[in-house]
Order: sequence, then structure tokens, then C-alpha cells
Amino acid sequence: MNRTAAEAYLDSPPLVPGDRVHLIAASSPTDAAGFDHALATLEGWGLEVVVGEHVRAVHPELPYLAGTDEQRRADLEAAWCDPRTSAVIALRGGYGAMRLLDGLDFSRLAAHATRPDGRPKLLAGSSDVTALHQAWAHHLRVPTLFCPMVGNAVFRTSTTIAADVRSWLFEPWRGRSIAGPEARTLIPAPDGAPVPGRITGGNLSLLAASLGAPENPLPVASGTGIVLLEDVDETPARLDNLLLQLVRSGWTDGARAVALGSWEDCGSVAQIEALVHEVLGPLGIPVVWELGFGHAEDALSVPLGVAAALHAPAGGAPALTLIDPKETP
Repeated sequence: MNRTAAEAYLDSPPLVPGDRVHLIAASSPTDAAGFDHALATLEGWGLEVVVGEHVRAVHPELPYLAGTDEQRRADLEAAWCDPRTSAVIALRGGYGAMRLLDGLDFSRLAAHATRPDGRPKLLAGSSDVTALHQAWAHHLRVPTLFCPMVGNAVFRTSTTIAADVRSWLFEPWRGRSIAGPEARTLIPAPDGAPVPGRITGGNLSLLAASLGAPENPLPVASGTGIVLLEDVDETPARLDNLLLQLVRSGWTDGARAVALGSWEDCGSVAQIEALVHEVLGPLGIPVVWELGFGHAEDALSVPLGVAAALHAPAGGAPALTLIDPKETP
């Protein structure tokens, strides 16, 4: 990650009222209520919102996709390459973002990765958008925001999500901490000291699906990664398989610590916790449980590609705190 890019939002917010943002559908379709609420919310925050040409499209043969790959890819490239845009915001997850990667012109995207003030543009979204976060980190080397999706029902029903997303968009990031109300340390740091590193990761099933691809090389983050993992609608047996893929492939050899998010609709929480101990425990690195990000009702936002320190005390509440990249290995 480019150090200057990683420092970009420490002391100045990603957005200010009046900035232009693009709203796109990179994965699955969004219903009318979700789209209308997303548009009204972003405009209510004082942003100029440009809606992707195919944002309400549905693939004619594969209705789980928001239009064809060509349509979704064209909207994504047009949004990012608009010289006036400050951020590209994905409406929802589902499935489909990974299908876009092989056809993207990353040279063109990299040439349009900065705004007139020299700071990087921001990509925002989570879940299936993990595929784009990985690509932006690898090819464009810019920070991104792993945040709840503005087109999802939870963005309308949660009492905290919209305010949290807004704070990450409109406030500087230096010194901010992420710590959910249920967060606790599963495996503490051996010496009790905060573990510095660069935040990476995202949705577990997407990370496992992309192992070995250019955007997800082995091992992760060259020995500096604070790895985020979360998922939804997976059984404990399936999570077992996915975690083993990460470990047996050597991907986790580059991890300095693991911060786990929510496991919504994934079955027995006790089984998942036992699984984490069994599979990740032998790595010998700190592991934090339920830091607050993911698919939960009040999920928190987490920046990716930025420097942070994971506090994983044997006693007391864990937290992930953003720091200056000069403080990382």
C-alpha cells in the first residue's frame, strides 16, 4: 500500500458536503425501496449522487446478478474514472463482483485513482465487494472502506449503521477505534502489547474463493496483516472448510493478528468459536472475537489498507485503532 495513500484520510475526511459520489450495483440487484432509501440518504448528507446507468438492471438469464457483467463493469469503470468523483459506493452485495475483475482495465483505473487534490478516491461497500477491495488494494494501492451497504434493508432498520457510515465518510480517521459491544479476546497477544499492521481481509467465503488469484496472493499482506474475517449464511462445517483453505494454502502465514466479525445465520456460535480456537489457535497470533463488523444488525465500518494496532489483552476489551503507517513494521 502506498504510504501517502494510506495516510490520506488520517487528518482530513474522505468526503465533504458537495462532493460527487457514484452509486453502482457491482453484485446482485437492489429492490426499489433499497435504491430509493440509499439515494435519499446520500443526497441528504449533502452529496452530489450520480447513479450508474445500469444500477437497476437484472441479468436476463441469471437474476442473481444486477445486469450483465459488461453492464456492471462499465458502470464501475465510468464511476471510478469520472475526474470529479470522490467516492464510488456499492448498493449491495450478494454475488457478482468477482466476475468483473478479469475484464477491468486496471491501468486506466489506476490512472484515475486520485482526485484533483492528490488524495485517492474511495471505494465503499462490504460482503461480496470484498472482491473489489482486494483488487483495489493490489492493483491501485489505495485504502477502501468495508462498510454496510446503503441499499440493504439493514441500512434502513438499524439505529446506528447510517450514523457510523456517515462518520467514516465525513470525519478524519486518525486515532479512531473499532470495538463492538460483544468484542472479547480469544487468543491474547503474548506480551500484551498492541499488534501493529495493515488491515486486510473481509468476507471469508470471498477470500477463500480468490486464493491464488492476482488480487489475493499468498501469503496475506507480507507478514504485516491484521486480518478481518466474517461471513453470513454458512454452516459451521462450511466455515471449517473455508478456514482450513486459508491456513493450508499458506495464506495466513502473513498474518500478525486476526479480528473476527459477525457470523450471521451461520449456526451455533459456540461451535464457530470452538472451530476458531482449533483452526486458528495453532497460528500463534492474537485472535479477537466479534469486533463488530460484518452482517450484524448494527455492524460497524472498518477501513482496509490502512495502518492500525490491534489491542488483544487477556483481560479487558479488545479494539482496533487506526495509527500512522510510520508506526507499523
